[in-house]
Amino acid sequence: MKKLNLFNASDEKQSSKIAFKGGAYSLIVTAIVLAIVIVVNVLASALPSSVTKLDISSSKLYSITSNTKAVVNALEDDVTIYWIVQSGEEDDVIENLLSKYDSLSDHIEVVKKNPDVYPTFAEQYTNETVQNNSLVVECGDRSRFINYDDIYIYDSYYDSSFDGEGAITSAIDYVVNEELPKLYVLEGHGEAELPETFSDQVEKENIEVYTLSLLTVDSIPEDADCVMIYAPSSDISEEEKEILSDYVADGGKLLIMAGLTVDGELENLYSILSDYGVEACDGIVIEGDRSHYAFQQPYILLPDMESDDITNSLIEENYLTVVPIAQGLTVTDDTNGAEVTELLTTSSQSFSKADGYYISTYEKEEDDIDGPFAVAVKIENDNDGQIVWISSSNFIDDLYNSYSSGANMDMTMNSLASLIGESEAMAIRSKSLNYNYLTISDSTASVLKTFMIGVFPLVYLGVGIGVVLRRRRKQNEAS
Repeated sequence: MKKLNLFNASDEKQSSKIAFKGGAYSLIVTAIVLAIVIVVNVLASALPSSVTKLDISSSKLYSITSNTKAVVNALEDDVTIYWIVQSGEEDDVIENLLSKYDSLSDHIEVVKKNPDVYPTFAEQYTNETVQNNSLVVECGDRSRFINYDDIYIYDSYYDSSFDGEGAITSAIDYVVNEELPKLYVLEGHGEAELPETFSDQVEKENIEVYTLSLLTVDSIPEDADCVMIYAPSSDISEEEKEILSDYVADGGKLLIMAGLTVDGELENLYSILSDYGVEACDGIVIEGDRSHYAFQQPYILLPDMESDDITNSLIEENYLTVVPIAQGLTVTDDTNGAEVTELLTTSSQSFSKADGYYISTYEKEEDDIDGPFAVAVKIENDNDGQIVWISSSNFIDDLYNSYSSGANMDMTMNSLASLIGESEAMAIRSKSLNYNYLTISDSTASVLKTFMIGVFPLVYLGVGIGVVLRRRRKQNEAS
């Protein structure tokens, strides 16, 4: 029998035409999709990094705080940030940070300066050795140099940190403001030298520091935003006490860190507190509660923190301040109309030993004064005068500040900011570069190993065997 030809020539032609149309349609769709992808990529590359990059780091290393946004959005003058870096040596974190500043305001321009091309550029701004990825912030005739070591801070005592945002925003705030807060530091009573860490932080906060001797003036200078007394070894005179008291009564601000001296108490200085119902106890505070002192030394106190603008940031992060060799303070009811806040307080088991530096035992004796005590207070009178008083002369020593992981310095800077009037730039703190590790017990580790090495693989194997058997059964049924 002759086999029938089911497809004639016209059918084959029609089939070829359909196949051609289908292929052309596929090519057109592919071209459109590719064009869309290219356009999306071009548009995405034009967007600022703040939109296209998400910061999932625990310390928000790649984010800009609201404080910086407030400073930048208030700019009225043009600011140039010069990035001194060799080609190919750009720091990725700094590059990301600078791109955020550049996108925040039309008043900010970031300009790269390759030292190989411009070898003398940085000399007009600094005499320091200029490292790659250093910065210069300039506005008009004012400028500030930011060395790479001021951006990445490595401290042998506690956490290494990244202070890029704080340094840049502080520099911007500095170059656009000619009037800066003035801090007068009292001298003439054997005061200790301000710790370098504190001085560096004050400079970063754009606070100008001057020395002041009350023996040569009749009153506190009118341009003083705050007067600081740090670790005097001898007492002030009655005349000096009157000048300081009048200054606070007229709305002035005092920051005092002073405790018991080797030679005795600072009666005239501490009498400033008595005007507001705060009395100093004789001697040195000894803590009887083991959880409230450090390093097996009952005079190195770990006081409780009371909620206040000065302490809240530390409380939220579970920091503890370390207060060594402190004099106890008690607050009476007669505050002369002032509001007194006990910022740091000892436990009910604390006591004060009147012998001070010459104590012979840490045990409580019959003549000791019972606690609890305040070792830091904030006083606000009805004329906007303020005092922050920390009853330890060693509070911001670098050693004790390191013991507190920087909490002592943070509390001091918070106090200064509260007295002077905190600007947005002052509130930016450095960001830790340390990794946070997950710590688990041995029993938890054993359970996880059992599941990861034993249970999960067996479950996956069982599921796989089940799938294979089901497919074979279906094949057998079909045949």
